[in-house]
Amino acid sequence: MLQLPLGVRLRDASRFENFLAGQNGEAVHAARSVASAQSPSVLWFWGSRGSGRSHLLQAACAAASAKTSAYLPMTELAAIDPGVLAGLELLGIVAIDDVDEVAGRAHWERALFNLYNAASEQGASLILAAGAPPAQIHWGLVDLASRFSAATVFHLRPLGDQDLTKALKQRATLRGLELPDDSADFLLKRYPRDMHTLCAVLDTLDEASLVAQRRLTVPFLKEVLAK
Repeated sequence: MLQLPLGVRLRDASRFENFLAGQNGEAVHAARSVASAQSPSVLWFWGSRGSGRSHLLQAACAAASAKTSAYLPMTELAAIDPGVLAGLELLGIVAIDDVDEVAGRAHWERALFNLYNAASEQGASLILAAGAPPAQIHWGLVDLASRFSAATVFHLRPLGDQDLTKALKQRATLRGLELPDDSADFLLKRYPRDMHTLCAVLDTLDEASLVAQRRLTVPFLKEVLAK
């Protein structure tokens, strides 16, 4: 797997194996198919913050072990020269996260348009993620809007409370922690129900638990989070 020399790293926890699909089974299947090189595709995942967009893109790159791939988070890269996209069509998969961050920026839109056309010619797959479907993004370049409108679009639905509990307990296990059901319920009642926020809270608890050598009981959670 090719890693861009930009300090962009895949999260170790972002794998298909630990992605709870919920209502998003078709989206996961499509991403897995691209990762296994079944056929070149252009996929577009959209949903609210914490809906799993970044996880799916990174999981596809991580799973493409027989191919080269690149993961580009536009929230981090939008400030640099769009020339970073040049030549990426030679990879098997190019995953561009938060692509709507560069909508309306002429140089970036032209670079994306060129990448789209070159990837199509080379048989490479593009996986894009944004906060809205392509038709609702305000592109300045009409031809780019037309290209993206042809993507296979998936709306990522948020997980229900039961699946969120499973996901939290799974993430805790990956950190070598045990998260009891009552502790998971405590977190769900006090924080926004999105995995981005909940995983950030879990990171804080992980560090505190390591320092204090205590289990993630509700009293311990209250103590740590009150600070």
